[in-house]
Amino acid sequence: MPPAPAEPDARATDATDAAGATRVAKQPGPAIALRELRFGFTVNGRHVDVIDGLDFEIERRSVIALVGPNGCGKSTLLRVIAGLLRPASGSVEVAGRTVDGPDLRVGLVFQEPRLLPWRTARDNIAFPLQVAGRSRAERDRRVEGLLKLVGLRDWAKARPAQLSGGMRQRLAIARALALEPDVLLLDEPFSALDALTRERMNVELLRLWERIEATIVVVTHSIQEAIFLADRVLVFSPRPARLIADLPVDLPRPRALGDLDVAAVTRTAQLIRAYLSGVTDDAVELAAGIQRPAVPSEIAEE
Repeated sequence: MPPAPAEPDARATDATDAAGATRVAKQPGPAIALRELRFGFTVNGRHVDVIDGLDFEIERRSVIALVGPNGCGKSTLLRVIAGLLRPASGSVEVAGRTVDGPDLRVGLVFQEPRLLPWRTARDNIAFPLQVAGRSRAERDRRVEGLLKLVGLRDWAKARPAQLSGGMRQRLAIARALALEPDVLLLDEPFSALDALTRERMNVELLRLWERIEATIVVVTHSIQEAIFLADRVLVFSPRPARLIADLPVDLPRPRALGDLDVAAVTRTAQLIRAYLSGVTDDAVELAAGIQRPAVPSEIAEE
């Protein structure tokens, strides 16, 4: 199959998603591929390595959670994938094409919504469409679909200051989806919300993901959130970021908050904590419920 054309308006499509966007015909290969990726920067004349040799793939239309110690490079990795930072070596591919600068195939939502305070909710979503030169008719259709998708149709004329924290994050996600990205990157999007609102937003994010055609990568410090959202949890070492564990989440979809009570979740959470604690292989195996054969006493005494 030939590579997808560069212009999003010209892409072959086979359906329409819940936000009124055209769905792209399926392409082979992963949504994201990192190849021996390295990144660093210089502070006060001293070089600091931030990402060290990351090499993995992320399946299309999956949800992946990134967890690791504070300052290990997770947020930096999102910016490299989005093309906002250039790697020192290695490469990032999105949908089979190398990322070499800011990429419209990637949407990024920051920890703070970073909305334009003087614009209404409707106009915030429309902004990237205006910058991309989309027609007024296309902007109106896309914005209306996204407002409906994130449950903000009744708040279309409200400005960010008039919205709750959860509503502002939903608006930021809608804006990131405006240009129909293949990949949606979320950098701790719900960390500033209270516990109950955060749980509700996790449920809403999964419902939204079920209705769009994007792969989601989310950075979080909440192990519970990572397990609830993701198909895989990638665990990183302290800076420079190296991948130390790639853990599948054995939970069926669709998911409900009650699913977090099952034994598989507890086992996965124990594994994540063990890796993050930098414990020995024996402790990791114990957390995973792996039992080694007992050592005969005569051997143990030698």
